[in-house]
Amino acid sequence: MNKALIQGAIEVPYRRKTEETTIKWLGHAFEQLTSQLEVDVNRIDGLGVASFSLKPDRCVDMAWQLGLKLSWWMDDSNGGVSGINLLQHAIAAIETGQARNIVLLAGDAFHASDFKDLVANYNQTTRQYLTPLGIANPNSLFALITQKHMAEHGLERSDYGQLVVAQRKHATKNPNAVYRNPMKIQEYLEASPVSDPLVVFDCVPVVAGANAILISHVDEVRNRSGCVRVKAIKGMHNFDNQIGSGLSTGLSQIADGLFADAKLKPSDIHLINVYDDYPVMSLVQLEDIGIVSSQNIRRFLREDVIENRIAINTSGGQLSVGQAGAAGGMHGLVEAIQQLGGRCGERQLKVADTALVTGYGMVQYRYGMSANAVILEGIK
Repeated sequence: MNKALIQGAIEVPYRRKTEETTIKWLGHAFEQLTSQLEVDVNRIDGLGVASFSLKPDRCVDMAWQLGLKLSWWMDDSNGGVSGINLLQHAIAAIETGQARNIVLLAGDAFHASDFKDLVANYNQTTRQYLTPLGIANPNSLFALITQKHMAEHGLERSDYGQLVVAQRKHATKNPNAVYRNPMKIQEYLEASPVSDPLVVFDCVPVVAGANAILISHVDEVRNRSGCVRVKAIKGMHNFDNQIGSGLSTGLSQIADGLFADAKLKPSDIHLINVYDDYPVMSLVQLEDIGIVSSQNIRRFLREDVIENRIAINTSGGQLSVGQAGAAGGMHGLVEAIQQLGGRCGERQLKVADTALVTGYGMVQYRYGMSANAVILEGIK
């Protein structure tokens, strides 16, 4: 992976409600990205799009809307793993000469009926088995996983709240976050219940928004300062055929190889962005990639996390910024690219040379089937 560089990334500020279409949101992201990076649009020959609500249109329709002539394109509607999945394929396309400049877009703009239809018909299993039981969204499923995780590790609700409160603290410095007001642990504990033991702050708020990333061949990049290189990238999907506990993901199968490819150790990573649809899954992923051990989760939450000893989801994560459908799978990537490029303003880390980003999602009967991760390195 020596020929491809990530030139930059942007996030269009999310909104709780919108009258604009998904095409409009994706278009805004494309325009902001190319304007900020001063890219000649005529040199863009690759496009990847992740979206649930773009249908019946697809990536090629988006290309027509943007006036792009493409040699490579890709659709992806795989939710929380879509951003890293698109990146994995785009890097391969650059490395093998299929394209020179690829823009990746991710976004959704749901109206109430659109989102209701998505969760009720997410896949055949949801439609046939879960919706008839009155399970209208994943909250009930992940409440069960949280209960299991609490019992296995001897945790209380306040332990999970430490992660939520810490991420909200990061969000106070992020002008794009939907929720920026500081939160105290008592506010979390007294929040409206959703599905025991989950409260409203444990569940990502649905928003409208879009993200964009530009990956280019090194020969296309005039100034490499502030660019980002992929050190290692891997995915693992349906690793346990839905017969496990849900307290592990495919990351457990790829973590060692990921760090070996990058020639780094977990302690070498300055920033970790894990897919945070629920606090329990953030903790599961952090354990799978070797950041925390099962014996130290409570200490990790009450010391390392709350005292800001470790940089996790520095944007505030989806729990504070919001989940714009498939854009959720690109949110952590965008934050990492901006941090490594020194473009995060007030929340910029003092030292940000390496980052690890995870993706998780595609809930089947019980929990997510898919997981992937990427290790990134900034270029000074």
